[in-house]
Amino acid sequence: MRAKALEEYVNERLGRVSERTSQIDKERGKPLLEFFEDKALRRITAKDIREYQRHRLSEGRSGRTVNMEVNVLRGMLKRAKRWNVMSDDVRNLAENHSVVGRALIAEDKVRLFEIAASKDEWMAAYCAAVIAVNTTCRGVEIPTLRWRDLDLAKSVVHINRSKNQAGHRLIPLNGEALSALSLLRERAHLLGGGELEHFVFPACERNQFDFTRHQRSWRTAWRKLTDAAGLKGFRFHDLRHQAITEMAEAGASDATLQALAGHLSRRMMEHYSHVRMDAKKAAVAGLGTGMVSISNVKRGRVKKSKATEQTEPDDTP
Repeated sequence: MRAKALEEYVNERLGRVSERTSQIDKERGKPLLEFFEDKALRRITAKDIREYQRHRLSEGRSGRTVNMEVNVLRGMLKRAKRWNVMSDDVRNLAENHSVVGRALIAEDKVRLFEIAASKDEWMAAYCAAVIAVNTTCRGVEIPTLRWRDLDLAKSVVHINRSKNQAGHRLIPLNGEALSALSLLRERAHLLGGGELEHFVFPACERNQFDFTRHQRSWRTAWRKLTDAAGLKGFRFHDLRHQAITEMAEAGASDATLQALAGHLSRRMMEHYSHVRMDAKKAAVAGLGTGMVSISNVKRGRVKKSKATEQTEPDDTP
């Protein structure tokens, strides 16, 4: 499958879908190009697609991810008038809709960020990850940040572009988030950027930065660094879940979580209520003060007392 076929499919949809959707289609098409290589669209069969599904699952990709990739291929095959001959023989993979996210244990989190900071080419992904895990920002919110959205003197960030109105919010910045932004600010100044209207994460093509356009994603860098950290499959979006989980475990209220994270569904709020209860149970479990042994002594006295009562003569006439 040639790259030209993917490019034509994406270009044909311009104007009917958002620019972000077009970019996502290109990203989803990359593993398709790698797998099918020079195989023409007219030669791709239902068996080939099933083999692709098995291949991607073996690489650790979720059913949902594979389905979205195959959906791009489906659109290309429809355009080539080939989908109808195989549609009955291609099935979507099962998707686990109950998964709310993945939170790392402390040592895995430390290792992830140590690896992320180890290479210059991962700088954008690293800084974005630091911001996400310290603010609850979504992956779609961070790339569109402009310097005007930040008040570093007051240590706050205004989220003005989100997937819904409830996502528009004001978030305090802690020391780690400020450090990441300082790195990006220093880089911007060195490259001639940093104006209020400029993007914090500028587009970069052939080592040329354009501060008037924002970076689309850091998907490739993220995949490489998570693999290097031994955390294959840990999504960038899971950093938001990590932040909310840690706050819930620390006892943050529902109102606080909503104010920082934006909209959270009822199911998600119930999940974090369980997280809070688990944290409380763990805290209570650490309060042992030898009461068990005291209880055993008392239990022994009770048993001895009952035995004594049973051996006393009955005075009832």
